[in-house]
Amino acid sequence: MRNFRYKALCVAMLAATASTASVTAHAQSSVTMYGIMSADVDYANHAFGGSHIFKFNDSMATANRWGLRGTEDLGNGLQAIFTLEGGFALSNGSMAQGGTIFGRQIFVGLHKNKVGQVTFGRQYSFNEDFLTQYSTGANTPAVNFAYHMSDVDQMANSRINNAVKFTSDPFYGVQFGGLYGFSNTPGDMGGNNFQTVHSGGTRTYSAGVKYDYGTFGIGAAIMDTKNPYSGIYTGTSGQSTFTSLSIGGISPATAVADLRSFGIGAHYSFGPAMVWALWTNTSIESGTASTSTPTETFNVFEVGGKYNFTPAIYAGVGYSYQLLHNGQDEGGSAHWHQVTLTGDYAFSKRTDAYILGAYQSASGKIGNQCAQASVGDSNSNTSGYYGLSGECGLNQVAIAIGIRHKF
Repeated sequence: MRNFRYKALCVAMLAATASTASVTAHAQSSVTMYGIMSADVDYANHAFGGSHIFKFNDSMATANRWGLRGTEDLGNGLQAIFTLEGGFALSNGSMAQGGTIFGRQIFVGLHKNKVGQVTFGRQYSFNEDFLTQYSTGANTPAVNFAYHMSDVDQMANSRINNAVKFTSDPFYGVQFGGLYGFSNTPGDMGGNNFQTVHSGGTRTYSAGVKYDYGTFGIGAAIMDTKNPYSGIYTGTSGQSTFTSLSIGGISPATAVADLRSFGIGAHYSFGPAMVWALWTNTSIESGTASTSTPTETFNVFEVGGKYNFTPAIYAGVGYSYQLLHNGQDEGGSAHWHQVTLTGDYAFSKRTDAYILGAYQSASGKIGNQCAQASVGDSNSNTSGYYGLSGECGLNQVAIAIGIRHKF
């Protein structure tokens, strides 16, 4: 009888230990589902060639998305990490990013405490990671209203396929990282420099550094991609957004052999207010150019600020000057000035309502191509934005009122 009781006690202790181990293992791993749903009603004058338009829009304030992110504790400060994130249209339920299920980002990797993380997959460049935070688009609900013409400087949609990326943990306020996107083409690791489009014939590198100390932050980043016609660049999973590159009615190059963008920005907070400033410089090299001289250069100078009247209400303003200059035989330059105003009311930490307004004017020519106004970062007359103003010298005014929910 005593032996039976002893065995029973051992079995109970083993069961309790197994149960505790199971709970502990579960606690050391986690998977979180998250997302954003937002929509607005918009008005724009001089839209899609000159007409005004009223429309339902899939969120000028933060693109709609859903995703899963997870971690597993591997011991000694080491974690396995992953993220799967896709975009969608709230208006009709379709998938964004060309119909790719996880077109926003998808990666897996390892993170070491006090060192950083290495990840593999479709990932953002450091232009987006380290520069966007110094823009009106990131610091207010303006987002796509305020990002720059055609997103040429890669502030909003800089997703790189076939990418290996290292991002450090902050060290005394300093954080840095580097990324390389492989061409996946035999004998063409560096990317080809020809106009011919073929799958994978490109490569991208990106690097960045930033410093944050209390209420002050400053950062810089660079990215370069060869033959962005091929498949690892932004946009859909198979082609680049630059297959029909247009900047406010001007097509800088019939084929883009190389696109390089560098930027530096800073922000400063004081009390309920924040101010920021940003400069980006982008070189666009023609696919038929025999030298490394850029066909066009695109500079953006941006300043802005916001003020919290209460914890639930804030307003923001931003100004950007965008300049496209031709570096070869066509001559000329094109100019865009934009003022963006925003207001936001938070019902809770997860739900807010917003109102956005933007005014943009355009002037100048490159060759026989005339600059036209076009609010937002879209480079085509898609359903997401308002297209071109239609004529030289016309302005474009856009207004949006909407709601956003985060989960």
